[in-house]
Amino acid sequence: MNLAVNNEQRRFWTLVIIVSISGFSQGMLLPLISIIFETDGVSSTLNGLNATGLYIGTLLISPFVEQPLRKFGYKPIIIGGGAVVFISLLMFPLWKHVVFWFILRLLIGIGDHCLHFATQTWLTSSAPQGKLGKSMAIYGLSFGVGFAVGPLMTPLVRVSESFPFIVSSLLCLMAWSLVFFIQNEHPEVLAGDAKGSNSFTRYKLSFKYAWIAFLPPFAYGVLETSINALFPVYALRMDYDLTMVSMIISAFSVGGIITQVPLGLLGDRIGRRNVLLIALAVGTIGFGLGSFLEFSEILVGVIFFVSGMFLGSTFSLGITYMADLTPKELLPTGNLLCGIFFSIGSLMGPFIGGLYLQVIEGISFLIFMAVVLLLIFLTVLLFGKKFKVLT
Repeated sequence: MNLAVNNEQRRFWTLVIIVSISGFSQGMLLPLISIIFETDGVSSTLNGLNATGLYIGTLLISPFVEQPLRKFGYKPIIIGGGAVVFISLLMFPLWKHVVFWFILRLLIGIGDHCLHFATQTWLTSSAPQGKLGKSMAIYGLSFGVGFAVGPLMTPLVRVSESFPFIVSSLLCLMAWSLVFFIQNEHPEVLAGDAKGSNSFTRYKLSFKYAWIAFLPPFAYGVLETSINALFPVYALRMDYDLTMVSMIISAFSVGGIITQVPLGLLGDRIGRRNVLLIALAVGTIGFGLGSFLEFSEILVGVIFFVSGMFLGSTFSLGITYMADLTPKELLPTGNLLCGIFFSIGSLMGPFIGGLYLQVIEGISFLIFMAVVLLLIFLTVLLFGKKFKVLT
């Protein structure tokens, strides 16, 4: 019994370490490559388009990753995804070219999605009864901390442009090697061979059970890319200090890190839907209020910090809400769809938000984020109650 518990704990913390290093590499790449391209005179449009490679890679691999997971188990998918990530990171210094780096980011998106899909499904499938929220909160916290620490690597570019990529690759390699020390497992099989082999049937069943749970990851995708890619543009137009802009963005991330575990535990106690409603409501009110406080950079920073405390857990809460609503044999498909919706949101955020900035003048960009959150809040409020938690 103790051996089984020790194996479960070792597997859990191994997956947590892997995800934290993955978050670290993603958090490093976004600002690092943007700074390198900006320094080299690459246009901001091309710079932004290059950043979408990560999310395009996620969408490209999504339809093809579930079947290998069911056939080979979690461990081979994590090993394959991790290998693609650290090899791609190591290849950045070989040739500095916009197209080559776009392809590498595409590959990192593919590898990261394989890695996250397998680890999320493994954790949601194996979490003890009543502790799913805590497990996924620690998972989300580890990624968030890694993502927040990643940008601190950008000053190393002064030593050498290659240095941050090499350090990140070696860290990924070290975390990846830990996977070889845990035992492989397979997801539960669907009842009936036809259902097990028919992707359309699995998608249809997953939507039937848990479509409402895919909206919070979508909202988080829109929010994350809007804050990181578009808010700086809007803030600079408002004549905000560049240092304060970076601090405001960081405030949102720090707020999310602080409350990941408490909100996960609260979800175990009062239900994921209730916590999501509270988080979305606070975020809507927060950004709406922030639109009236833009005369003060400090007050906007406070708004971002408080909103981040509630909205930073939206993705992990969405996954656990999906796991509550979905039978275990459909968890791989549910996790896959959560990732797909997050990626769609991440791609739509810069496009719709950019259009908002271009077309609508005189109305705060924070209103755009508040409206997105309000629409998701109303949908979860009106339709979420129709879904009963499965036991």
